[in-house]
Amino acid sequence: MAWVFLVIASFGEIFGVMSINFYLRQKSIIRILPIVISFAGGFLFLSLAMRDIPLGTAYAVWTGLGAAGAVLMGILFFNESAGWKRIAFLLCIIAGAVGLKAIE
Repeated sequence: MAWVFLVIASFGEIFGVMSINFYLRQKSIIRILPIVISFAGGFLFLSLAMRDIPLGTAYAVWTGLGAAGAVLMGILFFNESAGWKRIAFLLCIIAGAVGLKAIE
């Protein structure tokens, strides 16, 4: 169950970063709420995951999946470039997260 919590925590980071981007496009107090909720949920689930997963592994996977997800969201929703080099390094991040799970 800890790995499920870790994936959910990564989604909190992804949606938090997306919420920051939406806030920067149109600044208002109400747009801060999704930022706070997303990151708070991410930290909550990260803490639950860290009950069973070592700190180094949990943090590396959390930030890796969060970074990979943020890149994908940028490509899909914010017209960021999707060059082959960017995708190749994105796959390296994902492979690292999978590798950490494999040796756990």
